[in-house]
Amino acid sequence: MPRRPRLAPPGVPLHLIQRGNNRQACFFADEDYRFYLEWLAEYASKSGCLIHAYVLMTNHVHLLISAADPAAPGALMKVLGQRYVQYVNRAYRRSGTLWEGRFRSSPIQEDDYLLGCQRYIELNPVRAGMVEHPRDYGWSSYRANGEGEENLLIRPHELYKALGLDAATRQSAYRELFRHELEPGLLDQIRRATNGNFVLGSERFAAEVAAVLGRRTLPGKPGRPRKVHEVESGELFAESAKQA
Repeated sequence: MPRRPRLAPPGVPLHLIQRGNNRQACFFADEDYRFYLEWLAEYASKSGCLIHAYVLMTNHVHLLISAADPAAPGALMKVLGQRYVQYVNRAYRRSGTLWEGRFRSSPIQEDDYLLGCQRYIELNPVRAGMVEHPRDYGWSSYRANGEGEENLLIRPHELYKALGLDAATRQSAYRELFRHELEPGLLDQIRRATNGNFVLGSERFAAEVAAVLGRRTLPGKPGRPRKVHEVESGELFAESAKQA
């Protein structure tokens, strides 16, 4: 069965996940995390990708990224993954694959979902029981986004910048978002969208992305298969009718 092509609309933020093969560890020591972040910064700059948030867990990676060129995130992850695997194999005298096939990704509707997804990423160590607060985990972007720690890798998204007129105000408003846990419904949405390579957003947003890419952007429903343009244009028409 052929693999589903990625959803990568130009300029739309993506939530990316790359896991270790069979969910095995891909980071073994502090220098491994440091090298990965160093190369991520290098290749993100070369490919024109902007990194808004990240977390490096023991056996997987989450990135929140955007790029004007829809091919740039894939190119970034390919060269980064290859270089990191070469380093790990050499450093630990191993061979073979490290990653679980292709990375998974989900385009994100900015206004209603982006900061929620960013919180989801930076709260990973808390949900895993590794720390009590995201500031206590050293391999994420939280300290940069929430506390102003210098991090040359991070390029804040416009929605983050809109949290305040200056850096201190933005950081305070961002920290306030972490006083509450993510809603269970949003957690489920993020996981389904990323694992299935679907959009994270409203049906209208999904229809707009489908119109650009010419393919389905939401999970299929039981019943007779319908062509992409029939499903998506119908949903968009119905949404427009509600607003009229």
